[in-house]
Formats: sequence, C-alpha cells, structure tokens
Amino acid sequence: MKRREFISGVGLCAAGIPLVSSTRLAGTEHERWQRDGVGSLARIGVLTPDFDPVPESEMWTLAPQGISIHASRVTWQWNHDPREFAEALQVHNATEQLAALKPRAIVYAFTSSSYALGPQAEGALRAGLEKRSQGIPVILTCQAATEALRLLQASRVALIQPPWFSEEVNAKGRDYFRSQGFDVVLCQLLTPTRPFTEVAPSELYEWVRANVPRQAEAVFIGGNGLRAIGTVQALEQNLGKPVLTANQVCLWKALRLVSATSMPTQYGRVFTLSR
Repeated sequence: MKRREFISGVGLCAAGIPLVSSTRLAGTEHERWQRDGVGSLARIGVLTPDFDPVPESEMWTLAPQGISIHASRVTWQWNHDPREFAEALQVHNATEQLAALKPRAIVYAFTSSSYALGPQAEGALRAGLEKRSQGIPVILTCQAATEALRLLQASRVALIQPPWFSEEVNAKGRDYFRSQGFDVVLCQLLTPTRPFTEVAPSELYEWVRANVPRQAEAVFIGGNGLRAIGTVQALEQNLGKPVLTANQVCLWKALRLVSATSMPTQYGRVFTLSR
C-alpha cells in the first residue's frame, strides 16, 4: 500500500505544519482512501458558547473538502448581556487555545454581542482577539454580513432575528446595519418568542417567506445559534433575492481569506461572488 501524499496549504508550509491529503494518490492509481475530514487546505477555528450546537455543525456542512472546522467553547448563559461575552476572559483564553491549532482563520460566532457593541467597539474587540491569536484573522459575523451585502449591491435589507433575542438586541441589530449605510426595511424577531432551542427549517422558511417585504433587496438571518442554512436555497428561489445567514457569511469570509479554490453549492448566491 502506498503512503498518503503529504501536501501543505498556501501559507502553511511557512508555518512548518505539514497536512495530510487523504483524497489524492500519486500517479494513475484509483482513489483508495475515504474522506476523513483532514484540513489539508486549511483549518478554521470557531469561538462559540458552550450551549450552542449550531455554528460548528453548519460550518462542517458547508465546508468544502480539505477545510476542517474546530470549535473552542466558552461557558455562557444564553440570556445574559451579550456585551459581557465579548469581554469575558474565557473568550480570550479560547482564542489562544485555537491559535495553538494553527488555523488560517477564527470565527467569532456570536452575532448579538456585535449588535450590542456596535461597529466601533466591535472593531476594537476584533483587534484584541487578533492579538491573542498572534495575528490569525478573526471574523465577526456582522462585519462579514456587511461585506457580503455590499458585494451583492443590496442597500435595502430585511433582518430576521432568533426568537430568543430580546427586543433591545433586535433594535441594536437594526441600528448596526443602519450605521453601515443600509436601509433596514424589516427588523423582526422570529415568532413566537421562546428560550434558546432548535428551530425547524420548515418553520423558519414559512415565517421568512410570509414576512419579508417585496422592497427588500436581500435578507440577513442573524444569530449564529439559529439553524438556517438548510432554508437558503428554497428561500432564494421563492423570494428571488439573496439570503444570508450568520454562519454562512462567516464561512464565506473564511474561505475567501484562505483562498479556497472551491465553494459550497446550493447554499446561497453569496458563494458565487467573484473575489
């Protein structure tokens, strides 16, 4: 049996981190190895609250072959002030732990703290986390969503928030995107409101389809804990406009940062955007 070929992603050779490719064999020999999740192109880290099962599982679903996802969990209560999550020592420690893994990018998967902080303080948070990561880029959801909306040339935006967000956080979400120059034509919590829980894709689809106004040029479904990627293709087909979700735009931004040569399909127009 031949040994597996060793390859390194762009920039990883310089870091001295050999990564194994399990999907390609030398010469004309047929593929022998099954997919095993190796991050032969890049590893991507995810900072997420300990109670939240959604960010890493959605990103694993979206990730092309050769991209691996690795989460670091932070103890948190879902109904606490989201600004405190950004300030918690655990977040900075978790960032350092991920940095030891040598990921190419780290996703901060907590939309509501960006809403609560606002763009200026959010930028300071990112700078502080990147000091802890020793320069590894940190991706914040709202910054990624803002970039995607601008590339999509969408100025009128409908914002859909999880049913466990407070009205205060919802209002701050509206203020965040308005401060970035967007016309927010809708900013609403998914109803009925409830504590943190999984939401069925059928429920999310029907609610968004029934409530997004025609004048919206794009939809952003906020909240990294709201499982939403399974509805994107159906919603885009029904609404005739781009649909962004929190974890989708984070991975989109991460893939652009690592210069991934392939993008997910059937998970939104955002992945068809040219560099």
